[in-house]
Amino acid sequence: MSKIGKLPVLIPAWVTITIDDRLVTVKGPKAEHSYEVLPCVNLKMEGEELEVTVDSEENNQFWGLTRTLINNMVVWVTDWYEKKLKIIGVGYAAKVQGSDLMLKLGYSHPIDFPIPAWMTMSVEEDAKGHPILTIQGTDKQLVGEVAAKIRAFRKPEPYKGKWVRYIDEVVKLKPGKSAA
Repeated sequence: MSKIGKLPVLIPAWVTITIDDRLVTVKGPKAEHSYEVLPCVNLKMEGEELEVTVDSEENNQFWGLTRTLINNMVVWVTDWYEKKLKIIGVGYAAKVQGSDLMLKLGYSHPIDFPIPAWMTMSVEEDAKGHPILTIQGTDKQLVGEVAAKIRAFRKPEPYKGKWVRYIDEVVKLKPGKSAA
C-alpha cells in the first residue's frame, strides 16, 4: 500500500481540474498544466478532493507517483517556484536586458542567456555587492533545470569559492599549496 497514494489531492477553490479520458488538466491563476495518466490508474473526483487508485497491486508503483504529480500541478498553478544564484568574482556581473540575461563570468565574451517566456528573472545585489540572480517560474523542474544550466557556465571552484553557486550551497574549501 502506498502511503502517499492513499492521501487525496486537495483542490483549492481557485483551481479547476478537468479529467478528459486519461488527460488531467489543472488550471489556476498563474498557469495551466496537463498530464496524461497511465491506463492502470483511476481518478475519482469527490467535491474538492481527487482520489487516485490503481487496478492491481502490480501497479502500486504508479499510485503514489501519479498522486504526487497531480498534487504538484495543483501547487504549480498557484505558487511560484524560486531558485537563487549568487555570482562571486572580480568583474563578474549579471543583468536582465529585455528577454535576455547578460552574464559576465570572466570569459572573453559576455554570455547571452535567453529567458524562457514562462519564467521571470531579476538581479539584485547583496551587502557585499555580489549579484544575486532570482529565477521564478511555475514549473519546479524547469526552474531547477534553468538554474543548473546557468550554474554550469562557471561552477564554484574549491580553492577560493568563487563563481556561480546556489544561494544556500556550501562550498567546502581546499587548503591549497600553502597548507603543506
